[in-house]
Amino acid sequence: MRIKRHSPEQILNKLRQVEVAVADGKSVGQAVRGFGVTDHTYYRWRREYNTIRPHSSLGYRPPVPETIMPRLQLVSNPR
Repeated sequence: MRIKRHSPEQILNKLRQVEVAVADGKSVGQAVRGFGVTDHTYYRWRREYNTIRPHSSLGYRPPVPETIMPRLQLVSNPR
């Protein structure tokens, strides 16, 4: 049997979809099975991907601090 691997984007998308389904009133088990994932896999993904920021789990780099600081200085020191 071939092992199905999900990309980080797919995992984050499914985690969001389960959160929306649970907010609509479904149980976690029903929501997870509706997306074709087991409960164990869902909780493992949630533990792994919710502990890190989404951009870092997808391999994106955060903005360089030098690009953020000038904007903050303009806001804090209006002349």
